[in-house]
Amino acid sequence: MVRVEKQSRRLYVLDTNVLIHDPSALFQFDEHDVVIPMTVLEELDKHKNGNKEIAHTARQISRTLSDLTADVTPQEILRGIPLPPSMNGAGNLHFLSGHVDQSDACADNRILAETRSLSARCQDASVILVTKDINLRIKAAALGMAVEDYLTDRAFTDSDAMIEGVKLFHEAGHDGQGVWDDMQVDVTVTREHHRTFYELSGQMPKDWYPGMLIADCDGDDGASFEAIVRELEHDYARLEVLQNYRNERSAWGVNAHDSRQNFALNLLMDDSVDMVSIAGSAGTGKTYMTLAAAFEQTLEKKRFERIIFTRAPIAMGEEIGFLPGTEEEKMSPWMGAFHDNMDNLLRKEGEGTSAWNEEATRAWIGNRVQIRSPSFMRGRTLSDTFLIIDEAQNLTPKQLKGLLTRAGANTKVVLLGNVGQIDTPYLTANTCGLAVAVQRFSSWPHASHVTLKCVERSRLALVAEELL
Repeated sequence: MVRVEKQSRRLYVLDTNVLIHDPSALFQFDEHDVVIPMTVLEELDKHKNGNKEIAHTARQISRTLSDLTADVTPQEILRGIPLPPSMNGAGNLHFLSGHVDQSDACADNRILAETRSLSARCQDASVILVTKDINLRIKAAALGMAVEDYLTDRAFTDSDAMIEGVKLFHEAGHDGQGVWDDMQVDVTVTREHHRTFYELSGQMPKDWYPGMLIADCDGDDGASFEAIVRELEHDYARLEVLQNYRNERSAWGVNAHDSRQNFALNLLMDDSVDMVSIAGSAGTGKTYMTLAAAFEQTLEKKRFERIIFTRAPIAMGEEIGFLPGTEEEKMSPWMGAFHDNMDNLLRKEGEGTSAWNEEATRAWIGNRVQIRSPSFMRGRTLSDTFLIIDEAQNLTPKQLKGLLTRAGANTKVVLLGNVGQIDTPYLTANTCGLAVAVQRFSSWPHASHVTLKCVERSRLALVAEELL
């Protein structure tokens, strides 16, 4: 990014990808003026047809601009259309007509020329180009133009600052003593319905929030104290000791190996947690544990009627073209993680073969497990469903909102992903749907997040994650 000494009056020129990324970007610049080049309007017009998400967004932006320009005279448009006021005031919306003959140039070059022409005409203002396109920012930097990324929708300022859902206090005793040594709190222990609770009175830590894990360690040897924050106020907290899924309990025969995995299984099996987000690098067991919990609660405990598994069909490399068949058959190439984990969960002990290969098993589970594309979720209401959204880091916040709002009565939603593996253009580790959902739901007591650290896949996978 190229920054300049900003003057009191600023003109922010928005690229097409900014509006596509966030349709409300027009209203995010406080008291400063927003400028939309004619080239951007032309690109929006090209994107408006079709049923893809980008077409829906382009039409939404067009409707917003239509509402803003309704009942406005041409003279008022030239002076600037007042935008709705925000907390810091409101600027005006301007349309930048092309004064430079760039008819044969590409859209990016026309936007650069139009922005440069505006900067030359407005010497009393700072003209700043805002774009999500890295290459366009490089072009602008090479020309010495002021250019910035669109950062308003970032869930946090540092890509490493996404909450992990875990707070560690070392050297605690088996009764939790030691966790409170550095805290000015009074502790009361109670038991209700075979569950143990710690009620804390005093000044609570500022970095605590409902649904986080409090433990004394997260190593393979296990922690002597593990609890989840159920209620939290500035001078009171209620913690519930976790169930032990290492050896006392299991989900579909799956056990936890460390505190974070034990926390994840507790969240997945907890009726009071409606949304669980699990992040972690490849091989940490995200999909494996989630499917195990889904089978346990759907096929054994009958809490849910069905399991729906979905993910964004984003290719890691070259596209393989159109795929024939039904919706499930089209989604099958993207569901390798689902089929691999299904095979492992249904593997027959002692035989080395999988029951998933048997037709009877496939028919039995196939009636309860559905593979769906997120593209066809619009308008649905999913009740009595265990919904698994894999690769959530490749979804935009708007796409993820569209999936989360499908949840009906008695539905649990699980988000899986790794913010270090984003394949969707213009998304980053702090603007992707997974990061935004984790940050926005952090204060809601019926949602929890955990970041897994220990790679379980193999020693090769562990070393590859570290070295490559």
